[in-house]
Amino acid sequence: MSLFQAKAKAGAEAELEAEKTPTSPRRFAAADAAIMGGFLLFAFLLYNGLWLDLKDGYLWNSASDQNLWEWFFSVTADNVLHLRNPLSSHFQNHPLGVNLMANTAMLGIGIPLSPVTLTFGPTVTWAIALTGGLAGTAAAWYWVFSRHLVTHRVGAAIGGAFVGFAPPMISHGNAHPNFVAWFVLPFIALLVFKIARGERPVRNGIFLGLLAAYQIFLGEEPLLIFAMAFAIFAIAYFATNHREFPPMAKPLGIGVGIGVLVALVLCAFPLWWQFFGPQSYQAIEHGPVGNDTAAFTRFATQSVAGQPQAAADVSMNRTEENAFFGWPLIVLMVVITVWLWREAFARALAISMFVMAWLSLGVQIVVVHEETGIPGPWKLFSELPLFESLLESRLAMGCIPLIGALLALATERVHAVASNLPEVPGERRFPLRLLWIGVVVAVLLPIAPTQLIVKDRPPTPRFLADGTWRSYVAPGGTVVPVPLPSSGESEPLHWQIDAGLGYSMPEGYFVGPSGPDDKRGRYGAIQRPTSIIFDQIKQTGVPAAITESQRVQALEDLRYWNADVLVLIPREHQDAFRTTVDLLLRKPAEFVDGVWVWDVRTITP
Repeated sequence: MSLFQAKAKAGAEAELEAEKTPTSPRRFAAADAAIMGGFLLFAFLLYNGLWLDLKDGYLWNSASDQNLWEWFFSVTADNVLHLRNPLSSHFQNHPLGVNLMANTAMLGIGIPLSPVTLTFGPTVTWAIALTGGLAGTAAAWYWVFSRHLVTHRVGAAIGGAFVGFAPPMISHGNAHPNFVAWFVLPFIALLVFKIARGERPVRNGIFLGLLAAYQIFLGEEPLLIFAMAFAIFAIAYFATNHREFPPMAKPLGIGVGIGVLVALVLCAFPLWWQFFGPQSYQAIEHGPVGNDTAAFTRFATQSVAGQPQAAADVSMNRTEENAFFGWPLIVLMVVITVWLWREAFARALAISMFVMAWLSLGVQIVVVHEETGIPGPWKLFSELPLFESLLESRLAMGCIPLIGALLALATERVHAVASNLPEVPGERRFPLRLLWIGVVVAVLLPIAPTQLIVKDRPPTPRFLADGTWRSYVAPGGTVVPVPLPSSGESEPLHWQIDAGLGYSMPEGYFVGPSGPDDKRGRYGAIQRPTSIIFDQIKQTGVPAAITESQRVQALEDLRYWNADVLVLIPREHQDAFRTTVDLLLRKPAEFVDGVWVWDVRTITP
């Protein structure tokens, strides 16, 4: 039972709550195993295409991100193997490197799964992180709901399933394992409740700090979103139950204070490295990216009632469908809110849910692309430290556990009401429970997820996969793909993995500073002039008219990159690329093991 539920009711409601209170801690049973096993099986089915093709399978809607995450897992495992600092890597952005702590490297998964990555490859780790993230999130919230919120497993299972497989979770499940691994968050909330109740604040404070520290290495942005939702819930609850706060203040001060201290001790150096270490940045601006109000009532791309065009119309991309709960669930949440409004705990959940949804609308309310001119409440937070780097549309994800809890509470209340219905001799009892389950199915089925799309990724060129590159690259030298790797050109990251991380590359796909003295974040490296020429060819397909000054600059860029060889795969505009590089280097390319190469070790100005 939750901290506040028993205190939130009086009279008949308190009696109903007492009826729900377990007399002893519920033990793990076959039913629990079946429910959690069902979550895991369902997650496997969603990623079935990936698991059946771990060699070549690629989550199509991840765009460049599967390559990036596999690179994160690979370099993390390599750092662990060679006892290097796991917070940085030199394999991209040579010679400056990449600050992994300032990126979403998910070291909380990458480090413990390093043996898996080294043995089976990063795609297996990627699949485990996504599948385990969804299933683990559903199981964790089910566990907390079933032990501390409601007494009946059906309600807890409905709530847990929603939290694990809600439309925004599936959207991020294409590309962002840090946003599907929410299995620590319910236990953080539970520990705060226990501390407030006065249960061993010192011991639980230590556990709170350990879990918070681990969550930082799983995902800082989800932790921030969850903390905001939890804070709004607490404010909403104590606003109408202020007499309950004074006896909770002391244990909360002790327990939360200890938790913060423990988390800071464990994370002080990594956080310093993130914000002040090599290749760190202070904030990254995304511009106004609030949810259009229409995003809440439409159906996500990968749902049973999916509307791909309608979803794309009001979202950044397939991985950022951060609301899309569908109008039936919106209606149900309004009904549940009205129905349970007199219960302080449910009321606080509902208020937090609506406020998080409101915040996610951004700095200005937009209705079906029409700017209303009405400022959103996010305008108050958008320029604050930490909050300025947050994509405000993701705040809608803070609604997910709140909706799950309300579904569990509503199911529990229906069960209690059905149990108290009078029996009329000779007549069947009204099937209230069955009717409720029918309503829940009708509401949730349209937003239930469908299998994620998997396609074959392009093969790694033989020149790199078979090790031919080794005869061209000296120790410490680099391979320069043409064009250079970037957020829209991430395949070179996969080639580097298949080459056993045997060489480094300049530039790449990561987040870093905008300059040596500019701590604003940006995606990718600060481009050298030669890299910009290649990007222009990629866009136009026209060879560059090379000048002598550009030739001199190209040689300077190659020296800066410590380049040994340039590599061009057969691709769109390959003739334009090859012609341009031939002119820059005054040297024709050689076709070796499926790629065009320029050996630049002997080129002099």
